[in-house]
Amino acid sequence: RFYCDYCDTYLTHDSPSVRKTHCSGRKHKENVKDYYQKWMEEQAQSLIDKTTAAFQQGKIPPTPFSAPPPGGAMIPPPPSI
Repeated sequence: RFYCDYCDTYLTHDSPSVRKTHCSGRKHKENVKDYYQKWMEEQAQSLIDKTTAAFQQGKIPPTPFSAPPPGGAMIPPPPSI
């Protein structure tokens, strides 16, 4: 018997044709899409949480332009046309 992790179900027969039919089905494809969508959301949330924690610990400055440029350097304004 073949177990599909995405669908959380056993296939009645473990043959290549049954697997192929199952994997090409609408419900299986939706389950695969949902699985990876959820995984991507979890990865994004993890990155947000790590960035927030680093910011709160002072490892990341509030904005890259919050402090004056080093050595008093100024960024020239764009040329007027």
